[in-house]
Amino acid sequence: MDINQFFVAGINYRKTDTGIRGDFAVSADQYTSLLEKAALIGVTEVFVLSTCNRTEIYGIADNVNTLIKLLCNETAGDADTFRQLCYSKQGNQAVEHIFAVGAGLDSQILGDYEIVGQMKLAVKFAREKGFVGAFMERLFNTVLQSSKAIKNDTALSGGTISVSFAAIQFLKAHVADTSNKKIVLLGTGKIGRNTCKNLVDYLDTKNITLINRTDDKAIALADELGLQTVPYSSLDEEVAAADIVIVATNAEKVVITKQSLLNSSPKVLIDLSIPNNIEPSAASLEHIILANVDDLSKINDLTLQKRQAEVPKALSIIKTHMLEFREWFMLRSHVPVLKAVKQKLNDMHSCGMFISATHTTIIDQAAIQKVVNTVAVKMRSQHQPGCYYIEAINDFMTSN
Repeated sequence: MDINQFFVAGINYRKTDTGIRGDFAVSADQYTSLLEKAALIGVTEVFVLSTCNRTEIYGIADNVNTLIKLLCNETAGDADTFRQLCYSKQGNQAVEHIFAVGAGLDSQILGDYEIVGQMKLAVKFAREKGFVGAFMERLFNTVLQSSKAIKNDTALSGGTISVSFAAIQFLKAHVADTSNKKIVLLGTGKIGRNTCKNLVDYLDTKNITLINRTDDKAIALADELGLQTVPYSSLDEEVAAADIVIVATNAEKVVITKQSLLNSSPKVLIDLSIPNNIEPSAASLEHIILANVDDLSKINDLTLQKRQAEVPKALSIIKTHMLEFREWFMLRSHVPVLKAVKQKLNDMHSCGMFISATHTTIIDQAAIQKVVNTVAVKMRSQHQPGCYYIEAINDFMTSN
């Protein structure tokens, strides 16, 4: 394939708010349908990254509009709106973008480490459906290696480095004493799980009730952390009794409405979901404090300056891993030529016109492989694959 067949198109927090991003969020069912339709139009490598601050589609296609249509056919938002708000990148620029995303350099909170886990899940889903081939597999694995090196070798991920941790900072700023507050956490997926652990670790409380549509997941996390859980059917009663409610379900519709809070006790609500799972207009109620992911990203973080100083180090690490990927891709693109050279030399050997009868097959095969290896080295350094047929033949004849 040509590297220019690789595209990414997406929207993120830079030009869109949570409402618009919610229109282009992709659920598991929508993701499945998208991949089914991809197969019908000949798109063989593609995955979708849908998080609280972005929706992006990565894939190999003839043009980026193919991917945009594929995505927007499954979302509440339409393709025309997406095109007006989106960014799209092609070839090496698309490769650079996925490295930046994987490092947390393009996150709403600089250095956000949660994006790596979200990207892993997105790629895993596509892989299980057969839409991650050799190109995407190698690219993603190199992105993961780069991200890991940045996390281990820089301080980019120090301080407030995730939305789930920013939620803790928000609670500390708005609730004087959380020790006697009843907390309800709705949603125990990746973000909900991380948030729950942060609640326990940083607020030093276990007065937390977990609720999840799938009871088993909530029960498992509650058992692990010594918390309590109730069935999803008890949601309304639990929210009514709570002082703090955190929602991380990514349901397609609002699960807590303004109407349901009109006569409630004072509450602090945090919505970590895209689309919004708590009706935004609830913030207008005097007894309600409501924050969404955009609000959390604005929290003053004393470590931001330090993390910004780490960006050049992160970019240097990314450059190294990008060069490694490009070298792999270049060598892979030379495979057909190398196979053709090897076949031509084997054909010459078989006809016996240029080879001494005293040479054994083993020696001849060793000579052929040596010549092919030399061709590979020259192709990598000089990028002139068309010149090597004659040179390889000459080298082989000379060596024999």
